[in-house]
Amino acid sequence: MKVEKLSTNRVKYTFDVTPHEFEHGLDHAFDHVQKDVEIKGFRKGKVPRNIYETKFGVESLFEDALNHVLHHKYHDAQNHPDYEIVGQPKVDVDFKNVKRGETFEVSIIAPVKPEFTLGTYKGIEVKDVSSEVTDADVDKAILSLLTQNSQLEPKTGALELGNTAIFDFEGFLNDVPFEGGKAENYSLEIGSGQFIPGFEEQMVGMNPGESKEIHVTFPENYQAKNLAGQPVVFKITLHEVKSKSASELNDQFVVSLNKEGVTTVEELKASTKKDLQAQKETEAKNQITHEVMEKLLGSIEIDIPEEMVEDEIKAAKENVEQQAKQYGLEMDMFLQLSGVDKETFEAQIAEESLKRVKTTLVIEAVAKAEGFGATEAELIEKYEELSKRYNMPVEDIKKYIPETALTNDVAMNKAYQFIIDSAVKK
Repeated sequence: MKVEKLSTNRVKYTFDVTPHEFEHGLDHAFDHVQKDVEIKGFRKGKVPRNIYETKFGVESLFEDALNHVLHHKYHDAQNHPDYEIVGQPKVDVDFKNVKRGETFEVSIIAPVKPEFTLGTYKGIEVKDVSSEVTDADVDKAILSLLTQNSQLEPKTGALELGNTAIFDFEGFLNDVPFEGGKAENYSLEIGSGQFIPGFEEQMVGMNPGESKEIHVTFPENYQAKNLAGQPVVFKITLHEVKSKSASELNDQFVVSLNKEGVTTVEELKASTKKDLQAQKETEAKNQITHEVMEKLLGSIEIDIPEEMVEDEIKAAKENVEQQAKQYGLEMDMFLQLSGVDKETFEAQIAEESLKRVKTTLVIEAVAKAEGFGATEAELIEKYEELSKRYNMPVEDIKKYIPETALTNDVAMNKAYQFIIDSAVKK
């Protein structure tokens, strides 16, 4: 086998095909087509080889024969120590050179993991993110708790932002009521943004018992196509206005929250501060991690084979389709309900897939550069984790996930953490 590097992500493997190997391939090719061959005077699938070759020519078997031969030789290419094939190869052959009874060359051109310069991955400078929790943060969080647990009570006077309106409405398109545009005694918090832009704002200032016409336009990407981008009129009647009555911060309120080990105001403040601290530390870590990886990936140029990205896109789409099926939805409807059109979805999937592939390649390179691997104890721990997760014996897990895969996973995790831990926060 001769190996030729064509580019940073393409390799050409050239093999000698002996007369014996090619004859074996021709035998296989004939066996493959014979069952479908019909020639007058012979039953279907019973045409002799010599009759077939006389009528159709032995050359008609060449392509299938070569594919069979290359299927066996492909193993050698996959095991080449310098390159890792990452996609379906293409056969490169001039059939003028393919001759029965003579040794000839045939090649495949395969996408391989690209070569690239890793550059600096240690000591990446990023802006430090504070995780300090102030008394004001605690007070704000507790106020939010009080608001969440507030009660709605009838209010006199005009409707204001933050109030809840109880009202009837009916929508009209070109003076004709449209489906799904009518409700009675509907409850809506004004300013929550649940309705079409402009609807809630036009209700502000209304008094109970008052009727009004509200003019709005549906968004261009609205899921009901007959209403998308259309100006409509809603006829509404306001029945009642309610406002939130905030709960009082006392020990009785704290007990009502049913937080384990928290029964007093002081305990609630301490618990809230602890929760906020953990939350801020996680947010700070995530922000720093994001910045580190963005800087690292932005500093590296990689000529990634399109096959790698296409495989990642396919896997990502299948994952989303599986989510849609879990909700019993067709893909188009799932995207509509997610507020994403198909074109935007395709663009996002492509961008995210390219980034994931690039991230994987970079982290693999760091793992190799640092010599990261997995100890026997780490592999045992990993297999035990998988055993618990899938409720399967370790021996069964090993049938599906070899040690090489777990070793790579452990090494990748170590490399990723190494990059983050070595970052310099300023």
